[in-house]
Amino acid sequence: MNDIKVSVLCLAYNHEKFIREWLESILEQKTDFSFEVIIHDDHSTDNTATIIREYAKYYPDKIVPIYQNMNLYSKGVAIAEEQMLSRARGKYVAFCECDDKWVDDRKLQKQYEYMERHADCSMCTHNTIVHDVNDVKRDTLF
Repeated sequence: MNDIKVSVLCLAYNHEKFIREWLESILEQKTDFSFEVIIHDDHSTDNTATIIREYAKYYPDKIVPIYQNMNLYSKGVAIAEEQMLSRARGKYVAFCECDDKWVDDRKLQKQYEYMERHADCSMCTHNTIVHDVNDVKRDTLF
């Protein structure tokens, strides 16, 4: 299972409050294929980078960290396109912000199987549950 099928791209900036829960939701994915998690820390000023380093140490076969010494977003850099996609080894790419989490532990497997069965499809998505900072929950389809 060394052949990476999906690269999960994640943008992180000051996500200390959320990143552990987010990382666990990614690492708990049940798949019959290998996937990698490319995390770009855009020079966070909290402990986000420290937490990424901790997980990268324990999951070196899964986590590919990128650390910046200056905030690229504020410079107008298209981070996913210019910093992350060239490092992705997967046949497919999945995006997830580091303040989100996946609640279905088979999300990657389901989407991978769908894409494999539908070669004419260039993108797939899923339903989303939004929790805002005031703890209000609403179901949303983006």
